[in-house]
Amino acid sequence: MSRTSAPAPVDQQADAPLSHGLKQRHLSMIALGGVIGAGLFVGSGAGIAAAGPSIVIAYAISGLLVMLVMRMLGEMSAANPASGSFSVHADRAIGPWAGFTAGWAFWFLLCVAVGLEGIGAAKIMTGWLPGTPEWAWVALFMLVFCGTNLAAVKNFGEFEFWFAAIKVGAIALFLGIGVLAILGILPGTDAPGTANLTGDGGFLPNGTEGLVVGLLASVFAYGGLETVTIAAAESEHPVQGVAKAVRTAMWRIALFYIGSMAVIVTLVPWGDPKVVEKGPYVATLDHLGIPAAGQIMNVVVLVALLSAMNANVYGASRMACSLVARGQGPKALGRTSGGVPRTAVLVSSVFGFLCVLLSYWRPNDVFMWLLNMIGAIILVVWIFIAVSQLVLRRRTEREDPSKLVVKMWLYPALTWVALAGMVAVFVLMAREPDTRTQLYYTGGLTVALAIVGYVRQVRERRVRAAA
Repeated sequence: MSRTSAPAPVDQQADAPLSHGLKQRHLSMIALGGVIGAGLFVGSGAGIAAAGPSIVIAYAISGLLVMLVMRMLGEMSAANPASGSFSVHADRAIGPWAGFTAGWAFWFLLCVAVGLEGIGAAKIMTGWLPGTPEWAWVALFMLVFCGTNLAAVKNFGEFEFWFAAIKVGAIALFLGIGVLAILGILPGTDAPGTANLTGDGGFLPNGTEGLVVGLLASVFAYGGLETVTIAAAESEHPVQGVAKAVRTAMWRIALFYIGSMAVIVTLVPWGDPKVVEKGPYVATLDHLGIPAAGQIMNVVVLVALLSAMNANVYGASRMACSLVARGQGPKALGRTSGGVPRTAVLVSSVFGFLCVLLSYWRPNDVFMWLLNMIGAIILVVWIFIAVSQLVLRRRTEREDPSKLVVKMWLYPALTWVALAGMVAVFVLMAREPDTRTQLYYTGGLTVALAIVGYVRQVRERRVRAAA
């Protein structure tokens, strides 16, 4: 058995104890809701302030890159569903060191993100209930989502289905109201025409530098889609499920993200300070005179944050379980009970809560250090996905073409285009002072994991050779 083919049966055995309680409706909503988070509802304001109306172009470019990545990931996951998703694919295509690096880097990203989302949700709750401590709200949220993930996987699926439904409904309603306002049909509004798109500095008010900042902000706002390929391994029909979820997510992402940005910059002057202070969605609804816009969007943002916490605890636990099954982590993390990797759920939740405590104890050094380390991890993961797809597509075509239920468009040309796009984003990050630090820290983490993974790989190869 070759080095690259060895991990396959191991992972299949590891995935077997996991339950298959997710339905197609769960997968579709996980794919759609996973990418609709607070980064879109609030964080996109910074991108608009930097790029102005050209933020639409920034989101279109980064959206195209994400679509290519998801198509590649969908192809591999439909051919070989596994709870370790891209980590398993990297393991098979490149080597165990690559699966180790991609998997543990992503686990680290998800755990830190759980803490960040908990802090954000707690700030909303203390705004509604002044005097209550933020850490208590975070602890409550952690207990709730740790509990839902310790139970059967269908509970995670149901929570995520309804969370995603609320987010999708809010975006759809926003787009509907926005289109009516743009057309001048919404009562009390006049059609803005192109005044906000071409006035106040034009479509590119801050030039290409502003567009670059907006592009970087938009790239990382798309993070979260990867969870659907992790969840697919626990669905009733993994191959068909992931294929359909990936296909339907494509055009919906384009509609929700790019459509939202187009509506916002058409209706609201991009330089309005409220776009950053309150978030672009609240600023737009306020501009249109929608009653209680701020509180409505606070509810939606809270749901988005809680949804992300739920999904990230799930994704982190499954990734850890898959890594352990391939001999790349502490065996205790891989224990399953009732089809759920409960130890991995607990450890992932505790690590997330530890990140929250660090934000109070050491906000200016340790916590910022963690934030910088996760800054560009998603790009590292995407590169592993692209390289893995280049290798595995050729192998699958040679060994079992029937597994190619989902195919990457214009292979291999578009895969190389996507890789070039990822490298370009790295270059742009290196040019910007704010993102350069993140690049250094993420690079350090990635190199450290790669060294550990390679040393483990060499050691295991020697043990097998000696046996």
